[in-house]
Amino acid sequence: MEAKSKTITDHRTHDKDTGSPEVQVALLSSRINNLTEHLQKNKNDHGSRRGLIILVSQRRRLLNYLQKKDEGRYQALTKKLKLRK
Repeated sequence: MEAKSKTITDHRTHDKDTGSPEVQVALLSSRINNLTEHLQKNKNDHGSRRGLIILVSQRRRLLNYLQKKDEGRYQALTKKLKLRK
């Protein structure tokens, strides 16, 4: 829970922001990283693999939305999270 609130405070756009695309993408990225580490140790965990694919596609949809709405915010977020398209 502490890591989640730190991620929210690092990526929010204003004081009460918890649902902007930047925050959502950052939270999804941390979950994706955790699942990736888990799957490297547990190669046959197909349920978690399916969850990972769902999270990646959800993050991709949010990034596409952000790119259409505001290219500058998209570029800043992908640079900050070290994401590539």
